[in-house]
Amino acid sequence: MPFSLTIEKEFAQNSERVKSVDQHPTEPWILVSLYSGTLCIWNYQSQTMEKSFKVTESPVRSAKFVARENWVVTAADDKYIRIYNYDTMEKIKEYEAHTDYIRSVAVHPTLPYLLSCSDDKVIKLWDWEKDWSCTQIFVGHSHYVMQVAFNPKDTNTFASASLDGTIKIWNIGSPKAEFTLDGHSKGVNCIDYFSCGDKPYLLSGSDDFTAKVWDIETKSCVQTLEGHEHNVTAVCVHAELPIIITVSEDGNIHIWNATTFRLENKLNYGLERVWAIGQLKGSNKVAFGFDKGTIVVKMNGSHTWDSVDLQA
Repeated sequence: MPFSLTIEKEFAQNSERVKSVDQHPTEPWILVSLYSGTLCIWNYQSQTMEKSFKVTESPVRSAKFVARENWVVTAADDKYIRIYNYDTMEKIKEYEAHTDYIRSVAVHPTLPYLLSCSDDKVIKLWDWEKDWSCTQIFVGHSHYVMQVAFNPKDTNTFASASLDGTIKIWNIGSPKAEFTLDGHSKGVNCIDYFSCGDKPYLLSGSDDFTAKVWDIETKSCVQTLEGHEHNVTAVCVHAELPIIITVSEDGNIHIWNATTFRLENKLNYGLERVWAIGQLKGSNKVAFGFDKGTIVVKMNGSHTWDSVDLQA
């Protein structure tokens, strides 16, 4: 049965360079952090800006909603993590978290934990119920750590991507990595967990212009996705549809069939390099951040994850 996919642009907004995008789980909001140090919340239904404010003079490389607390968390090149109440815009907390640029933050799905990673090669775990104290430091990468992501099926574990060319899998209780996935020929920029049936997989994107699919149980690469002409900057597996989305500094969005790994679609919105993907479980909308703005697209397909098997 062939896989059919419809892609509809729902929202487009020009801006300065976008470094991260995140979707709110219940409101029609998209959180956009800019290289200029500004944070914006856009309503993609009404096509209006809900909030916009300057966080810092430095690039804000990562910003996430913490909907259960009505917060946004931001991480910037000035080494600070800042937390704001998104209703009142009151600053809840700010603290110097690392000794170099902060590349990414990840919010634990249930516990009061935040992970951060940095060009200082270190990953840190913060507990906001202990006044944002650092409860664990994870050491092992030999170059900048570009992204961290919690494993949604086992939230005591997480993955990290580094410019040392590796992906490491960690347990939040231990400062040393459980194991390392090594296969990219250049630095790894981005990662995303997904599962097919009960089997856990990891997707990674690299400066070697490829994305890779890893079987976490066997610790092996099962597929390499080739086709981008520049660094792969962000990757995600669609929550509802069996598709893999990769974006690159080549300006292209590639959509792959997650079961056959065939390239199904190639999108280019003419907004130069693509830096970020924001996606939400339970939603068919995907947001993309570019050099020149943000796009939200709605994707509908003929298959769901329930109806497929991985052919790796």
